[in-house]
Amino acid sequence: MISLIQRVTAATVVIDGEAVASIDAGLLALIAVEQGDAEKQIQRMTQRLLGYRVFADDSGKMNLSLEQTQGQLLLVPQFTLLADTTSGNRPSFSKSPDAALGKACFEQLCVHAKTEYSRVTAGIFGADMQVSLVNDGPVTFSLKVR
Repeated sequence: MISLIQRVTAATVVIDGEAVASIDAGLLALIAVEQGDAEKQIQRMTQRLLGYRVFADDSGKMNLSLEQTQGQLLLVPQFTLLADTTSGNRPSFSKSPDAALGKACFEQLCVHAKTEYSRVTAGIFGADMQVSLVNDGPVTFSLKVR
């Protein structure tokens, strides 16, 4: 499972002109499910998203987690993070799981995150979403769990 996390001051997901999810300060996490992902990867990604230290402490160092700052978490499914771009002029998605597995794992990640932390919202798997954000820093990291 791969997540591209961005520290934000605000982020919103819009579908068909309607805001379906939004947060203030916190993390926007774009999530890609890989072939073979299961409960182990879902649990580990949940831990990393909630515990990854990307927020400044009193000394200005990135030393605090989302949980410690009481920030919000916006989960957005984004299978394009799995694209193989090593050759040609078009991305290949041949290593991506089928949509049913991707959806099940993403939705389970949402359940886990909401169980562990109350300040979680999410986009909708398979929807055509417009995501807007104000990246704080900018701070962006790629997380991968196996």
